[in-house]
Amino acid sequence: MEHAILDQMKHEIPHLRRYARFLTRDLDQAEDLVQDSLERAITRVDRFREGSNLRSWMFTIMHNLHIDGCRSTKRRGVHVPVEDWTEGLSHPAPQPWNMEAREFVRDFDRLSQSEQNVVMMVGVHGFKYEEAAQRLGLAVGTVKSRLFRARLSLREMNGSTKH
Repeated sequence: MEHAILDQMKHEIPHLRRYARFLTRDLDQAEDLVQDSLERAITRVDRFREGSNLRSWMFTIMHNLHIDGCRSTKRRGVHVPVEDWTEGLSHPAPQPWNMEAREFVRDFDRLSQSEQNVVMMVGVHGFKYEEAAQRLGLAVGTVKSRLFRARLSLREMNGSTKH
C-alpha cells in the first residue's frame, strides 16, 4: 500500500508547487515548503487513511507547515540578504501581461482570506465544492457563496461587468 501512495504523491507535486507559491508568494520559499511537505508526508505515510483524499491530506500538511513557518518568522523576523537591497533599482519597463498579472495579484490580495482559500481550492486546484467544503470545514453552500462573492469582487476591482 505505501508504495502505491508514494507513486500517487509524485503526481501531486505540481499541485503542491502551485499551492506553495500561493501560500509563500516566493519561488524559493515555495520549493522549500514543497520539500518539507513531501518529507513530512513520506515519513508519516502510515497516518494516511486509505480511501481518503491524498491531495487534501498533503495540502493540510503543507498548510500546517506554512503556518508554523509564519509563526517562526514572526518571532525571528525576516532575513533579507544584502544582495536583495539593491534589487529593483534598475529594471526595464514592465510588459503589459506582467502588469495584468500584478494587478490580478494585487486584487486577489484584497479578497478576504476565506475568499482567497475558496478561489484557490476550487478555481485553481480544481477541488469539487464538496471537497473544498470538507477541507475548509465549511458548508457546501458557504463555499459556493464565497466563490461567487470573490469572483464578483475581482470583476469589480478589474472594472469588468461581465458575468
